[in-house]
Amino acid sequence: MKQFFGTSQNGNLQEAVRGLKSPQLIMLLSNSEQFETHVKELERLYPHVPSIGCMGMSYDVSIVEKGVGVIAYYDGISAAANVLEHASTMPVKYIKRVETDLAAIHGSQNDTVCIDFCTGNDACVLTTLYSVLKRQGISLVGGTGDAGKVSVNGTVYQDAAAYALIKNHGGRVKAYKENIYRQMGDYRFVASKTDKANYIIGELNGRSAKKVYQDILHVTEREILTQTFKNPFGKINGTDTCIISIKEVNGNALTCFRQVNDSDVLILLELGDYKAIVRNTIQTIRNDFPRVSAVFSVNCLFRYLLFTENHYMQDYLKEMSVLGHHAGLVGYGEHYNNQFVNQSMTCVVFE
Repeated sequence: MKQFFGTSQNGNLQEAVRGLKSPQLIMLLSNSEQFETHVKELERLYPHVPSIGCMGMSYDVSIVEKGVGVIAYYDGISAAANVLEHASTMPVKYIKRVETDLAAIHGSQNDTVCIDFCTGNDACVLTTLYSVLKRQGISLVGGTGDAGKVSVNGTVYQDAAAYALIKNHGGRVKAYKENIYRQMGDYRFVASKTDKANYIIGELNGRSAKKVYQDILHVTEREILTQTFKNPFGKINGTDTCIISIKEVNGNALTCFRQVNDSDVLILLELGDYKAIVRNTIQTIRNDFPRVSAVFSVNCLFRYLLFTENHYMQDYLKEMSVLGHHAGLVGYGEHYNNQFVNQSMTCVVFE
């Protein structure tokens, strides 16, 4: 299989798809002003080609912040694209679509992956998708787009999750997740007075969540939203840690990007040696895949901001490019199998 990546910094779709011939799946990464126009134009240019899209920055060896990026696959894949509607209330209503699409491409564990773009209610959407995928051991990688809209096959949807199933006829596929944080001290917090619908943590160990965070890290209320780049919360899930980023201060409470429930046990995380961790991820992939056809990744917006602030983003993309044909999306939350995580990188590698 082969991966195409085309861009236009000023949002010219014709420029972004220049040289793209006979695609078998297209992913559109656009901006809020031109998204719907791009969806219609893409369908006109490539009618009947499966496609999914969302709003967000894209990248290969450089970032496209406000224009348009197009990632496409061709020459040796089977693909299907579809949508789970009513993501906030009942995505499971559309689960038959996933089952039908998976059967149509003859998806199997070692050579098939699901890529999804979601507008919200990620945990529920992932539970729905993965309930089908896990039966055959198929991995999922994806993320949340901007502005509450996604596209599938030329149609724009709100309150939905767009997904693409890709079968690689040329070899294996494998999903990865990268965590650049480690546990800080031995802090343990029991969450209470949470608002699951709005991702709010009211108290930690019976005290104001905001005050607990401030007292430990010695930050002002204004500094909390940037301190979370270095010190997010974490929730231990078996041998894994799910990162929970702070979105905003809400009175004495904290609003997060991921749901926290009453009685959840949280820890505090700190930034590790992210450059060494990135090098280790790259080496792991190279050990697993001596021959790489393509890499698609989703990097969290907070990682992008952190790397940019530390003048590392361009070096990061250059390092990832050694894998060959690396492209991806800057998302507002990352998906890895049935996990909805923050401040992470998830990717799928195609042999």
